[in-house]
Formats: sequence, structure tokens, C-alpha cells
Amino acid sequence: MSQRTERRGIHVDQSELLCKKGCGYYGNAAWQGLCSKCWREEYQRARQKQIQDDWALAEKLQREEEAAYASIQGAQSTPPQAQPGQASLGPFSKFEEKKTNEKMRKVTTVKKFFSPSSRTAPKKGRNVSTNTKRENEKSLRDWRGIFTPSWEMGSPTEALVARLREAQEGKTPSPSISRQSSMETDRVSRDFVDFLKNLQKPGREIHKQCRAFIESMGNKKDLGADELSECVQDFYQNMSDRLMSHFKGSSESVERVMDQVEKYIMTRLYKSVFCPETTDDEKKDLATQNRIRALHWVTIEMLCVSMEEEIPEVSDNVVKAITDVIEMDSKRVPRDKLACITRCSKHIFSAIKITKNEPASADDFLPALIYIVLKANPPRLQSNIQYITRFCNPSRLMTGEDGYYFTNLCCAVAFIEKLDAQSLNLSPEEFERYMSGQASPRRNDSEGGWPQTAQALGGTTTTTNHVLTELHHNLELLSGLSSRQEKLMEAAQSLQSDLVSWQENVQHEVQGILEKYPLEIRPPAASAIDADNVENDRLPPPLTPQVFAG
Repeated sequence: MSQRTERRGIHVDQSELLCKKGCGYYGNAAWQGLCSKCWREEYQRARQKQIQDDWALAEKLQREEEAAYASIQGAQSTPPQAQPGQASLGPFSKFEEKKTNEKMRKVTTVKKFFSPSSRTAPKKGRNVSTNTKRENEKSLRDWRGIFTPSWEMGSPTEALVARLREAQEGKTPSPSISRQSSMETDRVSRDFVDFLKNLQKPGREIHKQCRAFIESMGNKKDLGADELSECVQDFYQNMSDRLMSHFKGSSESVERVMDQVEKYIMTRLYKSVFCPETTDDEKKDLATQNRIRALHWVTIEMLCVSMEEEIPEVSDNVVKAITDVIEMDSKRVPRDKLACITRCSKHIFSAIKITKNEPASADDFLPALIYIVLKANPPRLQSNIQYITRFCNPSRLMTGEDGYYFTNLCCAVAFIEKLDAQSLNLSPEEFERYMSGQASPRRNDSEGGWPQTAQALGGTTTTTNHVLTELHHNLELLSGLSSRQEKLMEAAQSLQSDLVSWQENVQHEVQGILEKYPLEIRPPAASAIDADNVENDRLPPPLTPQVFAG
């Protein structure tokens, strides 16, 4: 099976699923082949460099402004004396002064983008270097305030004040904060509170931090998806570090608490962070869905999938796998979405094991997963993958079976997007006909297309010959059924004609009998009321009326 998979272009080396940095964790195409840990390090390094460059630019603008201000102050304190030979330089001096003033206004305007308030001129006799140093420190503090997450800087009360300020400025509140809590959100909140009661004092602190973080995320609706993901991942990391110190290195306890924290936070933030308007996730969803629809003609034989759907147990596992991958879109928590992918993958492994009567390998799993995705065409597939990538607890994506199955799903989607004629060992003309709907491989199997393909490959044709033999057998059965159906139709028509003739004969015979023996209806004879009573002789004689004299 592995040879056929490699020949078909579906084979993926297991080393390609790991991080490109060689850390041993699973990588992700959304992170340029890196794991979440290495990607965060690269992202933090790039962001720190960008912040340093911005600080350097701010300091440069400050120095230019101070130099321009000092030159203007010097020019005003020492006015030039007019001389006879310099009378013609007056207009040029005015032009230079105008140019300097214009430059100073531009520098001041640019500076306002980097400082919340304008600076006043230094007083006479004050040390210029000390003033410059203090102004630089204030500017750096302003820049740190810009790039520091608000949930780290302020309290929930400050976040509420900021949100009220935004409302006064005409901004609508975040949907995740202003919408009415649904039944699911209320249930998750109650479960979270009940879980934290067992932790007592640390539980109250965790609940307080989570609520403060949710409040602060309501003020970040204008941020991009990457920035929102960075905020959530930073919160996960800080919370995990605190829990690790509290539980004294018990990773199981920390993981159990972090699962509840993730469930509570992402259920509350789901509508605001899933497929945000600042991304093109919806566009990618439509493109992937249309791509899968266009590939409806791809058969299980083309992908060399080791599953026999004719076996009832295999068919049941295929249906369950399709159901699980479709159900992924109905979940809100990234961990629950990963659980759907894990269940789907386990059903695929079960189907392969039943077919082969041996445990499935990694080379068997990926083509089967591709086939399941093509059959299911899951809704909002790209949005769900991006949502898991951005907001799932990174430890789940880096290791374990959840991370392995999710990485394979990303590989399957990437293969579907790049699938071409060479991947299926078809000619470009055949591939285009199938994609356009002009032909179907299921109708062309009887024309010998697959045997030619197998011979051109120079490999074994046992499987292909078996498929052709089964196909011819099915055709013979169909032809036999067709002849039997024709005979059945002839017998049905003959029976129908016999019934019509029988009905006519019966009517003719009944009519002849009626004519030969006409029916006479005689009126019944009049009789006494008790004429039919056979026991009249036993009755006493009737009473005779008697007349009494008065």
C-alpha cells in the first residue's frame, strides 16, 4: 500500500509533519511549518525588532524637532544686521525662514502620532540635554503603552471605563460583551464556577483573571486575528506558569485547569474571534468548498484507499467518520473541535483495520482521510482549522494524538487544494474533462481506461484486475436482472390482458343467465300478525267482553 501511495503522490513522510526547527513537536502549515512554540518565538522576535525600529524612529523625529526648534530660537535671538551689500538677500532669507517653519510644523505633526500630548518649549537657562533625556523616556513609555496588552495594564474597572469612553465616542460595543448570554454560555459559566470551587482561593483568583481578560478582549475588536491570537496565547502562557508554581509542577492538574479555562474563555469569545471580518477566512471557506465539489468524481481507487465499503462494518465507520468531521463546525471550544477530528481519525483506522485484517499504517491513513474530507465536504473547514490554530492550547497541537491527527488534516486539505492530474495518474485532458463534468470515470471504467493506466505505471495490476473482474461480474448481474425484468413485464402485461378478458367473459355469462332465467319478484301474501306463531293452539281463548247491568 505504501508503494502505491507514494506512486500516486499522496505519500507524506512523517518527518514532514514535524517542526522545521527540529524541536520534535508537530508543525503546522499556518505557522510556516513550525510548531506553536517556535512560531511564537519567531513572532515575538520579529515584533520586538519592529518595536525597536519604531522607537528608533521616534527618537530620530524628536532629535530633528529639537534641532529645528533650537535653530529657530537661535535665529530669533540674533537677528541679522542689514548691510548695504546684502539688501538683495532679504527675499531669500524670508524664503529660508518660511521653509524652516514649514519643516517644523511637519515634524510636530508627525510627532503627535507618537506622543499623546505636545511638549512645551524649554525654559530659558534650563539644561537642554536633561530635558531631551526626560522627553525620550516619556516617549518610550508611551510606546510601551501602545504595545502592552491592555489586560496586563489595567483592571476590569479600567477596561469598563475604556469601553464606556468608546461608547461615548460613537463606537458600538463588542458583540461578545453586549449580546445576551445564551443557554450554552450560562451552562459553561456555571460549570466553570463549580469546578473552581474545589480550588478555593486559587479558584477565585483564576475566575477573576479570566473575567478581566474577557473584559479586555471586548476592547480589542479592531485588532487583527493574529493580534487576538497573540493575546489569548499570552494569557494561556501566563496562566499556565502561575498554575505550575501553585501545583508545584503537577502537569496533570495544570492541564485539567487549563482545559476548563480554555472552555470558559473561548465559549464567551467565540462569536467575536471565529472567522473575524478582518481576515479572509470566509473567502477561503468558499474556495475550499467549491474545490471539493469540483472533485466529486474522485473515486476511492484513485486515492488507493485501503477500505472496502461493501463490508457493513467498514461502511458504518465511514459514515461515523464523515459525521464527526461535519460535527466539528457545531463546537465552540477548540478542544471539542479537536475531539471531533480525533474521533473521525479513529473511525478511519478502524475501517482500514477491518479491511486489511491488520493495524493500519500512516501511509494508509492519509489517503483515507483525504477521501473522507472529499465525501463530507465539511462546512467552514478553513475557518475551523484557523480557529483551532489560533486559539487552541498550544500543548495540544504540539504533541499527542490530537496534534498528530490535526496535522494530518491540514496536510489533507493542502493536498486537496493542490490536487492535479499527476497526483491521480491521469492525463491533463482526462483531468480537465472530469473537472468540467464532460466525463465521469465511473462510466469510462468499462472502456479500459484503468488497465492502460496500470500498464503505463509498470507496476502490479492485481488490484486493478480484481476491480475489473468485479466490474464485469456486476455488469453480468445487471444484464441478467434486465432480462428478468423484461420477462416480468411481459408476464404482467399478459396477466393484465387475461384479467380484462375474464371480466368480459363473466359479464357475458351473467347476462346470458339473466336472459334465460328472468328474475320475477312476487309481492308477499298478507297474513295475520300471529300467523307465523306455531304455538297458537296452546294459548288460552281470547277474553269475551261481558256486559253488567247497572
